[in-house]
Amino acid sequence: MPIERVVIENFKAFGHLDLPLNPHMNLIVGNNEVGKSTLLEAIHAVVTGQLHGRGIAYEITPYLVHQPAVDEYLARLRDGQPGSPPRIVIEAYLGQDATLASLRGTNNSLGADMAGIRLLIELNEDYRPEFDAYLREHQGGSLPVEYYTVRWYSFANNGVTARSIPFDSTIIDTTSAKTFSGTDRYIGSIIDQVLSPAQRVALSLSYRRMRQSFSQETDVAAINTFLAENAGDVSNKTLTVGVDTSARSTWEASLSPYLDDLPFTHAGKGEQSAVKMKLAMRAAGAAHVLLVEEPENHLSFSSMTQLIDKIAALSTAQQVIIATHSSFVLNKLGVDNVILFSARGHIKLDQLPTDTHDYFMKLPGHDTLRLILAKQAILVEGPSDELIVQRAFKDHHGVSPLARGVDVISVNSLAFKRFLQIAQRLDIPTAVVTDNDGDVALLQERYADFLNYIYYDSDEDAPSLEQQLIKANTLAQLNLVLDKTFADEAALLKFMKGNKTDTALAIFNSPHSIVFPDYVQRAIA
Repeated sequence: MPIERVVIENFKAFGHLDLPLNPHMNLIVGNNEVGKSTLLEAIHAVVTGQLHGRGIAYEITPYLVHQPAVDEYLARLRDGQPGSPPRIVIEAYLGQDATLASLRGTNNSLGADMAGIRLLIELNEDYRPEFDAYLREHQGGSLPVEYYTVRWYSFANNGVTARSIPFDSTIIDTTSAKTFSGTDRYIGSIIDQVLSPAQRVALSLSYRRMRQSFSQETDVAAINTFLAENAGDVSNKTLTVGVDTSARSTWEASLSPYLDDLPFTHAGKGEQSAVKMKLAMRAAGAAHVLLVEEPENHLSFSSMTQLIDKIAALSTAQQVIIATHSSFVLNKLGVDNVILFSARGHIKLDQLPTDTHDYFMKLPGHDTLRLILAKQAILVEGPSDELIVQRAFKDHHGVSPLARGVDVISVNSLAFKRFLQIAQRLDIPTAVVTDNDGDVALLQERYADFLNYIYYDSDEDAPSLEQQLIKANTLAQLNLVLDKTFADEAALLKFMKGNKTDTALAIFNSPHSIVFPDYVQRAIA
């Protein structure tokens, strides 16, 4: 029973979001501050009623409300046009599974007849007079969310609790370093989930006995005797010191995990991430949706590979939603599962050919995320080509490509078509700078569906970039740039082909300019 759709209004980065989700794997990518983490928080909040590990009622701040909505509301008030205060709406649409019949109804923003959960954070009308008075007195202030209340209910319009919802989520966030009473709150909660009920009871009882034994220690008993003999005038009752053994004082808040006698919070970040991930993955088995924040954080390549394999296995039985900055992660888990977030909204990278999906899964090292996040891209065959195109761009425009929002990406020529399919799906302006390899007809046949993207020279007698550079420049000019004294073009060509990287670096760093081939100039124009 996956989440079919999420609707969000006025929650942090989102003014309005209506996002259909894949039933198994969802890979959320995008630049910073576009709402990737916010989406995971919102989903977890509507399913569990929690935010940052606590009931959401305790986490309401003005910063939760979408700021442009707040600004608009306050501006209307100043103009004498009062309206409804902005409210936060988060909805999870759960489909029509029979096991969720108690949650089914039409009480949602889409009017859909299906099971679902709705979380509202809005003004408590009982406090409307105080709310209005505060805003009249503090017109330039923030939204007084102290007068807001939380409503958590099903699409059937029945109030819900964590126990009444037959649906659960687990969130894994190794980026968090929250601590509470000496223990890592995140890992503590995971351990609590991993332990069986009997194990938790046994640990709680042992912890209580340990605390009770504290007062029996010789030094503590002596202190308590002293206090009893020197009772004050305020109370006739005996004053002693001890350790709180009430229900509010629990082992979860006081015990600290250790790794080889080292407190967990003092272990290396990589080790912490690996342990958190492994424990969380065990706890995630019972959840219907698994939310993962940047699984690549602090992990070695081998550890990340193992983790991704585990996540992939879980996704066959439950829904997984991952926010990531890693090309490896999205390639390994399927680029067609990508949902790109940007300032313009979101777009799903689905409907890619099966062979392209399989290609990136089997060869996950490609910088696909660089292309996905690019405003504009130029694809080249290798690092030496990348350096030369970068220098050509700077000579032509006076700035580096990235300063103009253009990413020059080195791609194995066999992957050009795969990258172009992604660029076409996302409508990313893309140019491919490539050699003709002495066979223009074959080149045109290979890229028949993408000829508008391909930039090359049709002279088959100059099949490589090195030969094109010699063709466009004099021997003297290239000798000057390369700091060489070749007597003829044949010797120069042999050197350039045998030392591609050194040649490209020399051209890139040279204080002297050269003439770049026409097809390169057209690609960067």
